[in-house]
Amino acid sequence: MSIPSTIREYRSQGDNHQNLKIQQAPLSKPRASEVTIKVHAVSLQYRDLIVSKGRYPGQKTNVVPCSDGAGEIVAVGEDVKGWKVGDRVSPNFAVDHIHGDVTEDIKNTGLGGQIDGMLREYINVPSHSLVKIPEHLTYEEGATLPCAALTAYNALLGPVPLKGGDYVLVLGTGGVSIFGLQIALASGANVIVTSSSDEKLQVATKLGAHHVINYNKNPNWEDEVLKITAGRGVDHIIEVGGPNTIRKCIKAIKYAGQVHIIGFVSGGDSGIPVGAAIGKAITFRGILIGSVKQFEDMNRLFIARQIHPVVDRVFSFEQAIDAYSYLESQKHVGKVVIKIA
Repeated sequence: MSIPSTIREYRSQGDNHQNLKIQQAPLSKPRASEVTIKVHAVSLQYRDLIVSKGRYPGQKTNVVPCSDGAGEIVAVGEDVKGWKVGDRVSPNFAVDHIHGDVTEDIKNTGLGGQIDGMLREYINVPSHSLVKIPEHLTYEEGATLPCAALTAYNALLGPVPLKGGDYVLVLGTGGVSIFGLQIALASGANVIVTSSSDEKLQVATKLGAHHVINYNKNPNWEDEVLKITAGRGVDHIIEVGGPNTIRKCIKAIKYAGQVHIIGFVSGGDSGIPVGAAIGKAITFRGILIGSVKQFEDMNRLFIARQIHPVVDRVFSFEQAIDAYSYLESQKHVGKVVIKIA
């Protein structure tokens, strides 16, 4: 395959996604420890909307956006071992997070934020960041794994893994939440899903959710959760709402349960009520994606259970702005993907 010397890429000026621009850029050869990937697809995160507005902590100016992508290796640096041209791969969200805990230095290697990301036709990345895409997945499906899937996996199967028979509460039906549902089910848990939309809850039920709650029709959904669990509360919560939902989660969680703090899509500015947290011995754990090692472990689960990511819509490379607008509308269930190659 001939590799071009110039490619198309998007750049974000931090003044809203409507102003994303395609431009031409040179493509260098991979360094000794790098590979060149022809990007086939990228998926969008809530983080990408924040980057597009220039509000993401530590983001690079004029950044190439998007952390999550999948493609094929088209060139390999001279010192690279274990990878070859033609391999189907994704780079990890933070390219230097190989194993263990996050550090400040690792955090500063986040694609599409602190460093240039995946919304381009080709990219050079360090070979240590790579993970093979499961063979049963398309590039569009593979592109959804690095952030949303791995975040949900790290939450539910990280330091305090769920056990078969545990109750897991998933807030909403966005990317992380739907992966949380799928991973919890694959691990033998009972899953409760909340949403403002009956249509979205129907999708969650089809995917296998045991209980669904419309929080518009049932604003005291935490009481419904306690009813479902016979007053005990749930073992794990995928908390994507933030300050406006945290108090309800404190009521819905069991004593010594795990609340995995992932997002703040519901807004609000009040903090965690410390007395209530101590009074139930709750663990609040902020999740900052995961490592290459966890990514590999997650893919083994996806292969064993033949899990397919839920892709809501696929847009073309030229329709990237429309894809961002669709994500912002929150009409999606699962993931919004941009097809590039």
